[in-house]
Amino acid sequence: MFKPELIHCLKDYNGSKFVSDLIAGIIVGIVALPLAIAFAIASGVSAAAGLFTAIIAGFLISAFGGSTVQIGGPTGAFAVIVYGVVAQFGTAGLATATVMAGILLIVLGACKMGGLVKFIPYTIVTGFTAGIAVTIAGGQIGNFFGLSPDFSTPLEILGETYDKMPGDFLPKMAVFAHFFGTFDTYSFIMAGVSLIFLFVWAHFIKKIPGSLVVILVATIVSVILRTRGLEIRTIGDIPTSLPRPTLPDFSIKTITTLFPTAMSIAVLAAIESLLSAAVADGMTGDKHDSNTELIGQGIANIVTPLFGGIPATGAIARTATNIKNGGRTPVAGIVHALTLLVIVLFAGKYAALIPMPALAAVLVNVAWNMAGFPAIRALIRGQKSDTFTFLATFLITIFVDLTVAISVGMGFAAFFFIKKMIDLSEVQEDTNGLSGGIVNSVTTRDRPEEKLDIPNGAMVYEIEGPLFFGTVRKFEVAVEKAGINYKVLILRMRNTSYLDAGGIRALEQALSALNRRGVKLVLSGVHEQPRVLLEKTGMVKKLGEENVCPHISIALERTRKILNDGKI
Repeated sequence: MFKPELIHCLKDYNGSKFVSDLIAGIIVGIVALPLAIAFAIASGVSAAAGLFTAIIAGFLISAFGGSTVQIGGPTGAFAVIVYGVVAQFGTAGLATATVMAGILLIVLGACKMGGLVKFIPYTIVTGFTAGIAVTIAGGQIGNFFGLSPDFSTPLEILGETYDKMPGDFLPKMAVFAHFFGTFDTYSFIMAGVSLIFLFVWAHFIKKIPGSLVVILVATIVSVILRTRGLEIRTIGDIPTSLPRPTLPDFSIKTITTLFPTAMSIAVLAAIESLLSAAVADGMTGDKHDSNTELIGQGIANIVTPLFGGIPATGAIARTATNIKNGGRTPVAGIVHALTLLVIVLFAGKYAALIPMPALAAVLVNVAWNMAGFPAIRALIRGQKSDTFTFLATFLITIFVDLTVAISVGMGFAAFFFIKKMIDLSEVQEDTNGLSGGIVNSVTTRDRPEEKLDIPNGAMVYEIEGPLFFGTVRKFEVAVEKAGINYKVLILRMRNTSYLDAGGIRALEQALSALNRRGVKLVLSGVHEQPRVLLEKTGMVKKLGEENVCPHISIALERTRKILNDGKI
């Protein structure tokens, strides 16, 4: 049943919670201002479109979504798709495709398909996220270096003729290279200094967002330079009121033409929003309703385009900012949207003075943070199959299309999984005399098969079969059942002969969740392949070498020592 999280939260709402949500909402609204503008510019639309999206979609996602702390709005993930759609079909076509995507999201949620997103392998998510990051950063080369591409005369690039900036990555890079002679020194200095400042600021100061400081300072500098005759391109005029709603074109021809694009937007919105909600769950200890969240995202993406907005989804960075500043209910997200509305109504004319080089620096910084270099390094150090799937998804995202990248990545992931399962089945049949097949399940047992002396304060779980992206959810459910009465969780892996990047990710999340509860994680009976991958990805170091045990008897000895010493 569709029941937004806001309804649950208002049942026991009080003044203390409101004050906390109010403070968090205002802070997130201020943080969201430069990001909403920057993502709109990166998407090839006006800054106003980004602000309208943050206001309307931000309000609706909080009001109708399934997460207590999710902050919605325009994100960098959509920049690639939106830019291409606007280049090919214009803003009217984008509005139609976004409304169609919203309808698809509601259908997915109503049919309880939210859980299916969990089956997308971690390698693919990392690959297309890194690919989007490269595309965002590459798209800002023009603003970063102050280039002035001129299409008054059609330009022939890579065998094609263009009368405006192309949406595809390679032609766009070729255009930038062609017009690099229009390089502007002052724009480059402003962008370079802004980017360095963002990196340094993030290292030393966490509470105040560097993007906001950069935008304020750069705008002041830009105004001063203008009084001295030095022009640096700004974002232009921003309306000081919301536009009237306009219905998009829903002719049969338009719907048929834009349906693949709508599918791409819906898939990306589902993945991005549910990943953001999952990250939020890890930070707060709550559990979101994935199906309600999809319906809330769908409502937002149906309404927002009517007011000139672009696709919206859950924003991980803004959601994390909300949590860190005390936001705990959807009221904070609603306050964030109202804060942006007040800024647009009373300070929109000043936002028009924001210089483009500073926005470019903000977007390059966002792309750097999106890329996920630690995750990429861990994947590259891991199995060749994970590395290959990641690279295929990454490269296809950049040079072809995001939807194609996800489809191809899923194909490779399925192929490698089937191959591994066949190999493992043969090995198990030879060594254990099994009649074939692998049992992919996580069993919850207070007492394993053999008689073990399990001390009070400890619990034993056993994984039967490989821990990979398909069984990660069952593992997570099992770990969630390890309540506060247990101080040590022993995870028996004697029948887990295969582990992949998704399994490593699940172990990392489990370790984080258990640490918050003061529960120690001990692994027992780790086979060669999982052990090698644990070492390569740094999981052994995170767990502690002494907590990765070759046999259950050693794991029990380690558990007793932990309980006796009180080192939880």
